[in-house]
Amino acid sequence: MLSVLLTSYREPDTVGNAIAALLPQLPPDGELLVIAPDEPTTAVVRAWMARDGRVRHLQDAQQGKPAALNVGLAAAKHEIVVLTDGDVTVQAGAIAALVAALADPQVGAVSGRVVSVSPRGTLFGYWSHLLVDAAHETRQRRAARGGFLLCTGYLFAYRRALMPHIPPDALAEDAVISHRIAEQGYRIAYAPQAVVHVKYPNTYRDWLLQKVRSAGGYAQPYITQSPVKMRSAWLEIRDGTWFALTYGRTVREHCWTLLLFAARLHLWLLVYWRVRVRRLPLATLWQRVSSTK
Repeated sequence: MLSVLLTSYREPDTVGNAIAALLPQLPPDGELLVIAPDEPTTAVVRAWMARDGRVRHLQDAQQGKPAALNVGLAAAKHEIVVLTDGDVTVQAGAIAALVAALADPQVGAVSGRVVSVSPRGTLFGYWSHLLVDAAHETRQRRAARGGFLLCTGYLFAYRRALMPHIPPDALAEDAVISHRIAEQGYRIAYAPQAVVHVKYPNTYRDWLLQKVRSAGGYAQPYITQSPVKMRSAWLEIRDGTWFALTYGRTVREHCWTLLLFAARLHLWLLVYWRVRVRRLPLATLWQRVSSTK
């Protein structure tokens, strides 16, 4: 028995594929709650509701992803919740892998594995492959030694009672949930078999928009004041530099790696200025990234 919460906004071209990938993985008594505020996306969801009674649509007030998730958490019927998005595709068997990890009562949440579908032969596609593979390696290493690890917002599951409400101004809701669950003494597990396919930005503007809002979450007090840590500018330098330097296969890819170092520096400076100094609200920092749709 589980509830899948899928948040979507202005994604009528992708949400149908996301639903189609999830439904065969749901148990008969499971439910798929699609939280979407816009009419084009909602129309697609209604068509799926007519085909499968496990699909439900919930209207949110378009106040950001945390607020949308809170709508879904309040309506969910089951204790185990799976969180995912309307512009990704969850691979077959992924939900079962997440649920299996939660059979351990000491596991409070379990992360899936992100795989980029962007072409590695382009600059931004290469960046996406490097970053998701670095995250995979880090999660595997931390899981092996029982250390704290973060869930990916693209696909993860957790026990709803441990975090029934998400702060509405959280820029990185996956990080906030992961930290709060770990702070309660529960372990975060990693299920690399739970694969989710993700398309990443293909312009520098969109890349910055996406990364500032996600990395910015790690500059908020929810994370900076937590006793557990996995991600920060310093940890990225300490733990990720060698992996990045040895990741490239060609001279061109090694050059792209050096450009990524410069881009990450730009990113963390923007995070410091916009989140730590100016304290811009979520509505300003959370902007639509069109090239991932």
